[in-house]
Amino acid sequence: MQLKAFFEDREAVSPVIGVILMVAITEILAAVIGTFVLGLGDQVGETAPNANWGTDVNEDETEVTFTHNGGDSVDKDELRFTVSGDVSLEDADDHGDGGELKEAVDTPLTAGSSITAVVSVDNDDDTGTVTLVWESGDQSSVLKSVDVDPDA
Repeated sequence: MQLKAFFEDREAVSPVIGVILMVAITEILAAVIGTFVLGLGDQVGETAPNANWGTDVNEDETEVTFTHNGGDSVDKDELRFTVSGDVSLEDADDHGDGGELKEAVDTPLTAGSSITAVVSVDNDDDTGTVTLVWESGDQSSVLKSVDVDPDA
């Protein structure tokens, strides 16, 4: 075998590269089409902010303050309070009915910012939970919960 002829013979290089490229393109197209057909593309959306929250409940268990300690900033219009147990939500700073935040404040909550929910407990034996919830579209996530127990 002649060495010079070995290096100059390139007949099989082009067809092999062509076949590899065609297989790769076919696999990519199949993956993209499969993702949309199975609806996996719809599940990709906005995720809950990654933030650390602190809580503080005053002595008579009527005010619950959630403090943003760090992490992603959170838009106030995506936050709301929920309550469970024997606790009812009376008022919240920058909040409207049902504990939903008003959109009057345009600045997002960042480290050091806080919001306060005013709750009522009928008697000292009642307990409950106040929860800060993030909602965006049809997605929601619990950011922080705190128990309210006036008897404690």
